[in-house]
Amino acid sequence: MKKILGTLVLLLGVTAFGQTKEDSIQFKKISVEILNNGKGYNELRELTKNIGHRLSGSNAYEKSVQWAEQKLKDAGADKVWLQEVMIPVWERGKESLHIKTSDGKWKSLKMLSLGNSEGTKGKDISGEIIMVKSMEEYDKLSAEEVKDKIVFFNYPFNQSFIETFKGYGDAAKYRTTAASLTAKKGGKFAIIRSLSSAFDDVPHTGAMRYEDNVPKVPAVAIGSTTADELEALLKNQKMSAKLNSNCGMKGEKLSHSVIGEITGKKDQSVIVVGGHLDSWDVGEGAHDDGAGIVQSIEVLRTFKKLGIKNNHTIRVVCFANEENGVKGGIQYGKTAKEKNEKHFFAIETDAGGFSPRGIALDMDDTKRNQIRSWSQLFLPYGVYNFDERFSGTDLYPLHDMGIPAAELMPDSQRYFDIHHTEEDTFEKVNRRELLLGATVLTQIIYMIDKNW
Repeated sequence: MKKILGTLVLLLGVTAFGQTKEDSIQFKKISVEILNNGKGYNELRELTKNIGHRLSGSNAYEKSVQWAEQKLKDAGADKVWLQEVMIPVWERGKESLHIKTSDGKWKSLKMLSLGNSEGTKGKDISGEIIMVKSMEEYDKLSAEEVKDKIVFFNYPFNQSFIETFKGYGDAAKYRTTAASLTAKKGGKFAIIRSLSSAFDDVPHTGAMRYEDNVPKVPAVAIGSTTADELEALLKNQKMSAKLNSNCGMKGEKLSHSVIGEITGKKDQSVIVVGGHLDSWDVGEGAHDDGAGIVQSIEVLRTFKKLGIKNNHTIRVVCFANEENGVKGGIQYGKTAKEKNEKHFFAIETDAGGFSPRGIALDMDDTKRNQIRSWSQLFLPYGVYNFDERFSGTDLYPLHDMGIPAAELMPDSQRYFDIHHTEEDTFEKVNRRELLLGATVLTQIIYMIDKNW
């Protein structure tokens, strides 16, 4: 009986994993088109070199809105529009950090203020440095021991995690909470060791937050080698630090996410694919998340170029303000709910333009298992991991509404070497890796559109 069923399956052109021979052929067509004719790499060059980094609220971000709007039109979108969103405006300004050496001279350190941090209003703030290696160590310090001090949170990126996003998640609490923890015990400002998998002198910025009803003291980051050098000095002597910075919040302003879609042929229920258009104000925002933007636009272009008749509406969303507020994602979810739009799948690409290795699936087990049954189709493209359960930050509002969400998972080994730094430039992106990511995004959306 099993042999008879197996023969029938083959005659029908269906594999034991639930895919058809036609799907494998279509996957190949998608791959050939994107790897040979994909425009994403050249578009990323335009975005990073002509516009550069794109902090929310900056003139550069507004230029990127116009750029994305035109690229979606060029890709063949049936409809393109701007979605209004109020975004927080944070500016860095001039900044410096010095330590006093044993000869009494001040030595400059490479540093970056953390995003959303308040500064010193252009005045010098100085004090003795105390170092802790963990939250537990800091918790043991009394308020008297911290008062008027500068707290150096020297927690290293845990290299034991093979999946580096887990190492990032493990260390991220120091970036987000260091300032308020310091302020609660009367400290003057916080220094953190950058959330970096690299052993270099490149500081990493990124969003921090203040607790309500706690004084807002500054927080800055230093690179790994500087952190090691400072630790060595502190073992043998008392050290002082001096910070001068002009960063701070500048209210809110009206800005936009950029949205384009191709209309569904059977119904207008929505599949979302997207990334975030903003970046931090250092580097060029190439991997984070220019790569995700051009990959998402490539999905739409490929459907149009190959003449794939999408059953459902495929919508590309270039989200505003992911880095320091997630206001674009929140507004998109709010608008979708208000308009009673039917969404049934959403995927974000916000983990760099490296070779794709998996797709994280944040949905019920029935849908997870269906997608995992397609795994053999993706294996020739280097994608094997469908076991993780999370989705992109901008998609949380949709996920909270019960919509199945996902995230493309590229190889993560190099991402946190350059994440949120001046090193995140176009030159760090490989054309084939970037376009393979776009290929896999297009393939998964093709399968969802066909089978759901």
